[in-house]
Amino acid sequence: MLLANPNVTRQPYPDALKRIMSIASANQSRQWLAQWSRLNTLGTPLYNLPGLASELGVAQVLVKDESVRSQLGSFKALGAPIALVRLIMRTFTEHKFTAADLFTGKHAAELADFTVISATDGNHGRALAAAAQSIGCRCVIVLHANVSIERETAIAAYGAQIVRTVGNYDESVEEAASLAENNGWLVVSDTSYEGYQEIPRDVMQGYGTIPAEILEGLPAQDGAQPAFTHVFLQGGVGGLAAGIASYLWEHFAEHRPTFIIVEPVQADCLYQSAIAGKAAKATGSVDSVMAGLACGETSPLAWQFLQPCVDYFMTIEDEEAVASMKRLAQGGQKDIPLVAGESAVAGLSALTRLMTSGSLAADVGLNAQSRVLLISTEGATAPAVYEELVGESSDSVLKRQKDWLSKA
Repeated sequence: MLLANPNVTRQPYPDALKRIMSIASANQSRQWLAQWSRLNTLGTPLYNLPGLASELGVAQVLVKDESVRSQLGSFKALGAPIALVRLIMRTFTEHKFTAADLFTGKHAAELADFTVISATDGNHGRALAAAAQSIGCRCVIVLHANVSIERETAIAAYGAQIVRTVGNYDESVEEAASLAENNGWLVVSDTSYEGYQEIPRDVMQGYGTIPAEILEGLPAQDGAQPAFTHVFLQGGVGGLAAGIASYLWEHFAEHRPTFIIVEPVQADCLYQSAIAGKAAKATGSVDSVMAGLACGETSPLAWQFLQPCVDYFMTIEDEEAVASMKRLAQGGQKDIPLVAGESAVAGLSALTRLMTSGSLAADVGLNAQSRVLLISTEGATAPAVYEELVGESSDSVLKRQKDWLSKA
């Protein structure tokens, strides 16, 4: 389904929003994150896929590949670590900690009894656990029933204590909040709720690294027009989309590209928020192969940024995501093979749906002159799941990718 946002505007980035999230704060977070040894110091590549663009009937398809952001395999490595650092700095103001010292574990002895907790579908919890291990504090991760054992094992490998709970992601969020209150722990969540916005803001601000790298990696443009006309962003609770869209909105002002948010049809909380005109809940089962997007409630903080700037909201089916995973893995003579996980391909799935339906493409302004930006948010963070869905292991795809690069 496709919905034009009735509340979208075309105006410069408002000062009220800039006081919450800004390019300046995002760039500071980026500088601090650069001091964490578990991140790729070179950033992540931005690939041009001319074969795919020709196949779909657009001028250009650019894909930002977050699978190589770090050994964690996803963009989440930018959010939880910076939020944890900022939380520690606020909690222990008298110590004058620096990001560099925290990330190298210099203050591990002082933070040994400091405990953070979060619910996760996998990637956020893994990033938080890895950051806590580097810093030297304790970490507890709450997993709901639909999180695979494979993802649990990957999180536990970083020393986190795992708590299993029944229900879905939103119920695991409630359980994490309850455990934090009962034990005096602090929640480091990527979704906001009443009275809890500071940490989710820091998480979203960390995601500003992605658009910063994209803009730096593109040729200089004449005037204020962006190098891309359309940006497809994953839904979830809205944090990634808000982090990227707010940065590009502030940078390009009223000349910003068209933003399209994509989410599973059974986890359509942002789609429903656009209909309601306020942060709302999903109407479906919230059980999707796109595990990172299987969220039932919109983050109210993220919605403050998304409501005025997202042009369209769209839902897709699980089988469309699987087809897109296979298409990116396949590559081609002109296109590098890419390992893209279940949630990474939401944008491509939506673009494919739109371009194979002429009327829908026209509705969102997509045509042969369009230049499209996609964010591949994760690699094979659950390798067994990836192989089952794609029919080929991620290692095999990476081998073909290496061969392709050697011939390019």
